[in-house]
Amino acid sequence: MASPSNSSSTQAKKIKLESADGVLFEVEEPMAMEMETVKLYFAGNEDAIEDTVMPLPNVLAEHMPAILDFYSKHLEFRKRYPLPPTEEVKAFDDAFLENKSNDQLKELIKAANYLNSKELLDFLTNAAANRIKNKSVEYVRAFFGVENDFTPKEEAKIRAENKWAFEGLDED
Repeated sequence: MASPSNSSSTQAKKIKLESADGVLFEVEEPMAMEMETVKLYFAGNEDAIEDTVMPLPNVLAEHMPAILDFYSKHLEFRKRYPLPPTEEVKAFDDAFLENKSNDQLKELIKAANYLNSKELLDFLTNAAANRIKNKSVEYVRAFFGVENDFTPKEEAKIRAENKWAFEGLDED
């Protein structure tokens, strides 16, 4: 009888991912395959999974733990809850975003986009939309780093013509 530690068939393969700043992450195959970019990288060459280091030139090491934590939990949730999200999933998602600055959120969105991680990208872009919802133009410009290219006169005219769009905004 083989012991669990000697049986490699029960253990998930590990995929090595190297961040843009050279940090190596060993990720279990099911979690790594949530990222379409990784899945496509190894498509047709599954035998090389454990022997290959996949470079992630657009993902910094500082963002990988959050990405991996998200997928670890969401894979676990999917195993337990085949139906739409539960309170436990919502609590995790809220906690996941709780201490993320706007800059961190935008960097995670860029990483999720590069990794082609639909579930994570949808989640993060919805979070960004919620952060700018009902905010002032100035807040949205600052959030996205967009420079105001209107003259004060042009901006005053636009605000006068579209007063309704500037009423009842949340505090920034």
